[in-house]
Amino acid sequence: MGKLRFANRNEMSTEEEKENLEYGLPSHEDMQRQGKPVKFGTAPFIYQIDGNEWGNIPDDWTLKEATSVAVNSIDEIIVFNRGTKPIMIFDIDGNLLRSWGENIFTNAHGISVDSFDNIYCVDSGDNTVRKFNSSGDLIYQIGKEGERAEKMSGLPFAVPTQVAVDEENNDIYVADGYSNAKVHKYNQDGEYLFSWGESGTGEGQFNIVHNISTDRNGLVYVADRENHRIQIFDSKGKYIDQWINLSRAACLYIDKRGNEDIFYVGEYFSGIASNDTGKDLGPRISIFDKTGKLLSRLGVESYGPGVGRFYSPHGISVDSQGNIYVAEVSYSDYGQFLNPKRELRSLQKLSKIN
Repeated sequence: MGKLRFANRNEMSTEEEKENLEYGLPSHEDMQRQGKPVKFGTAPFIYQIDGNEWGNIPDDWTLKEATSVAVNSIDEIIVFNRGTKPIMIFDIDGNLLRSWGENIFTNAHGISVDSFDNIYCVDSGDNTVRKFNSSGDLIYQIGKEGERAEKMSGLPFAVPTQVAVDEENNDIYVADGYSNAKVHKYNQDGEYLFSWGESGTGEGQFNIVHNISTDRNGLVYVADRENHRIQIFDSKGKYIDQWINLSRAACLYIDKRGNEDIFYVGEYFSGIASNDTGKDLGPRISIFDKTGKLLSRLGVESYGPGVGRFYSPHGISVDSQGNIYVAEVSYSDYGQFLNPKRELRSLQKLSKIN
């Protein structure tokens, strides 16, 4: 986002505000949460949201921020976070079932589950991908802690972001990431196969490979965040198509439960300080069909704590009832720049209205 310096506009001098006109986004903390839940969306994708942090955790625990979320085959909600317990698992009512992950992760970033409910965690801090069974036992690890590939070398890994698993053959795709412009493919045993991509704005080029997923036909969808698009590839890395009409596409979930795949995309705010109250610039959730047709868009207002608003949708998943779970890096993007620093809401549930 450039020179990151978020500040409360009421605390900024005139000169500071001028200096931060392009990059210094105000906190919008003055936008108080409204008391009533709101409904938004377009039929049949209409949801209710209350603006509160979702999930019940002990008073002495903290999420700090939820970075990613996944839903397994029995509708357990698995939240990857940078707080007390890196893995927190809830039922669909928000009751905490179990937790684990202490002293394993350096910087929680992306999480996915496969058809066997194995859990894949991407740690952008130590440049690893770890595969666990549903009980949290480590199956294998790709990458070695402390070994980071040279920036833009194309070699695994240079600050990876997310992992996707092909349900047909369990091949693994790793988005890599912040300091690379690659997708790396591995077989189900974690053995390296090949990579594709390079830095740029053209077809098959990336500007922050931030999220990745596969559809029921084995096509690979990449959230090319700073190019404001989703790119589509076949399983060999051949470019097929792209979806635009997006803000900064940061996270992606493909629901394969119905007759047709439904695509949920979380987007960051794409404005600057001079238009920070502009509408329909993100952050928001967009829902598409397999052709890229927009079915519904959730969130029109700018970022903030208000009901129906988001901070920075960083991870997204959907349960069998159609409810959406959104993990947001609200501390990294906003809370740490407030005075005093503080945790903000980072996990929301959008309840589907049938």
